[in-house]
Amino acid sequence: MNLNVGESSIYLHKLLKRLKIARGLEVIIAPTTLALQPLSLQIDRKRLKLAAQNFYYQDFGAYTGETSISALKGVADYAIVGHSERRNIFRETDKDIRNKVAAAIRNGITPILCIGETESEKTFGETKDVIRDQLLGGLSEVSTEDLKKVIIAYEPVWAISSTKGARLASPDDIAESIKIIKDQLSALYGKKAVEDIPILYGGSVNPSNAGAYLTIPGVNGLLIGGSSLIADHFIDIIDIAKRVVR
Repeated sequence: MNLNVGESSIYLHKLLKRLKIARGLEVIIAPTTLALQPLSLQIDRKRLKLAAQNFYYQDFGAYTGETSISALKGVADYAIVGHSERRNIFRETDKDIRNKVAAAIRNGITPILCIGETESEKTFGETKDVIRDQLLGGLSEVSTEDLKKVIIAYEPVWAISSTKGARLASPDDIAESIKIIKDQLSALYGKKAVEDIPILYGGSVNPSNAGAYLTIPGVNGLLIGGSSLIADHFIDIIDIAKRVVR
């Protein structure tokens, strides 16, 4: 919940001024809902795509205050679903999340399904169970054919910079969790179906550690929080990703 419409427009202008197309790399920004539509008129979709931070899973109806998923068609190409703040602050359930994933796919929008354990869940050795339950909960209405339309983002709550007492995840922690994700997806859909499913990592990503995170086996991209609010920092991370992609 940062940057108003005018600030978002200035931010996008800065990005577009420096951002060049790079083969094998896709850059996405997720502004506030109010800024999505005006930015969709300003954006160059060859270099940059838009994502919604949130939406309601019904296409239309008497749901005062919500943003319809169908209203995002032609505006956003992606939508974040199941972010830990939606789960923990706004109490979104597995049912809410699976309905959102299915609704996004139905409307031609790629869901970025966020999963990850809290500090206490990690401490009590529940990481594998949490990942399994969140994957099952989020993907239960997704067919094998539609799985290729989903992006998975592993974002351990204890590593998110806005979380009290946050600490950096080690490469071993991340690699272990990525393996759990791939194993669970393979068990659900078969190995072949999950080979090309992108898995992102998020959690206190910044220009100093982005390169290291991108070299972890199984990590295909990054979900960036605080560092993305500063255009120069975000560009630095994009430049690092370009070098890794090469």
